[in-house]
Amino acid sequence: MSARIPPVLRPEHPLARPLTALISEFGLGSVGSPDGVEITGVTLRSTEVEAGDLYVGIQGLHSHGAQYASQAAASGAVAVLTDAAGASLAANSGVPIVIVDSPRAALGTISAWVYRTNENPPLMFGVTGTNGKTSTAYILEAILKQLGLVTGLSSTAERHIGDESVVSRLTTPEASEMHALLARMRERHVRAVAVEVSAQALTSNRVDGLMFDVVAFTNLSHDHLDDYVDMEEYFEAKLDFFDLKRGRRGVVSLDTVWGQKVVDRSRIPVTTLSATRGVVAQWNVEILDERASGVEFTLTGPQGRSITTHVPLIGWHMAANAALAIVMLVEAGFDLDAIGQAVENGIDAYLPGRTERVSGDSGPSVYVDFGHSPDAFLNTLGAVSKFTTGRVIMVFGADGDRDATKRHEMGRVASEGSDILVITDHHPRFEDPESIRATLIEGANLAEHPAELHEVSPPEKAIRAAVALAKAGDSILWAGPGHQDYRDIRGERTPYSARAEARAALREAGWV
Repeated sequence: MSARIPPVLRPEHPLARPLTALISEFGLGSVGSPDGVEITGVTLRSTEVEAGDLYVGIQGLHSHGAQYASQAAASGAVAVLTDAAGASLAANSGVPIVIVDSPRAALGTISAWVYRTNENPPLMFGVTGTNGKTSTAYILEAILKQLGLVTGLSSTAERHIGDESVVSRLTTPEASEMHALLARMRERHVRAVAVEVSAQALTSNRVDGLMFDVVAFTNLSHDHLDDYVDMEEYFEAKLDFFDLKRGRRGVVSLDTVWGQKVVDRSRIPVTTLSATRGVVAQWNVEILDERASGVEFTLTGPQGRSITTHVPLIGWHMAANAALAIVMLVEAGFDLDAIGQAVENGIDAYLPGRTERVSGDSGPSVYVDFGHSPDAFLNTLGAVSKFTTGRVIMVFGADGDRDATKRHEMGRVASEGSDILVITDHHPRFEDPESIRATLIEGANLAEHPAELHEVSPPEKAIRAAVALAKAGDSILWAGPGHQDYRDIRGERTPYSARAEARAALREAGWV
């Protein structure tokens, strides 16, 4: 599995920091002499240690990271940071041990110190919410580029440093990786960074040690209830982003009821936005035209100031995401007229695996999408339906070992919004894929107007079955895999590309 995990981007020319200074500045306890020891990096993974690293041993679900301290030291770690229990496990590592109450809670602040990321930081933009985080981050980066800035991006799909790009591991990387990424960005003279921030990142301290100039909230809908006991706890995790320790200003979409709750409880100044008719907000979005090539919209704010542009992504929700990105820029101090001039011919955004068309000009239209929640299905199916003269065929599966409470609703929404539904597998992980499919089928049968239903496994066969059912004028939406280049089967990342499989299926069926 590790062979297919994307690399951590670190500074190419790290600046060493004395271990004695770390202990002194943070008032930490230690075992073993720190004299003469210099740190150049931080890591949680013993398998990814580089020479000069501070190895951080954290208590995990099944084991304590400190038990791998000797392995880390053999790979070049010069010190260990851990808790009291970890200090005993790391006692024979042969390197000094620094002790903190909670290594995870300390990781962000210490990583910021090691990598000096709080010294002359770039403009920092952070986006949270159930859906739309990735789209907003990519659109924000695109506009920043059109404004002439060197940009950075951290998203579910990719990490960008200027023109450099790698596939992501997690929606939001661990704090040590995030600060290493920012240090690499500083070397490349990045001036503004867009970061996608998940609820799990907030509750797991992954964005600790960062201060965002502007934070944003897209929406909240049913998801991740395997990690949170209910929607209220999930909301509280998101709300933590709107705190003085996280950000200076906020932008909140009022397109779900949760948006007003963020406004009511935010501990930083916020500006509101809505793309829903009748909702009172400081900024409002009017959809002017929806085409298969994208959405044209006008964003109007205080004093009647407005901007009209086009985003090359389908669906009203993509216009809402683009508008959110624009308001974030205004809140960061960019002039609306300057933004308008930069995007007068449209926003030059490309989103990998977000309602991405992978078909040619003839035959059925085929889209792959990363959406994996009922609300995402609803919006994307609605967008695809608008530009489909024939039938809408949907292919999807569900994640194993993830929130199972949303599966019935995923099946129902998919069945209600399509003419033909092909239920297949996604990442089964350690669950029985047949059982996952059975639950999705139960949900599909709850639809008021159920689609013609097919169950096909594995997904390679499912997309070919969908293409075989399709005619010219039909659209196929394959939801779930999006940009990902693997499937997780019993802990193994099997190489896999929905985009490549869809194109192969079309070629095999005779469509150019």
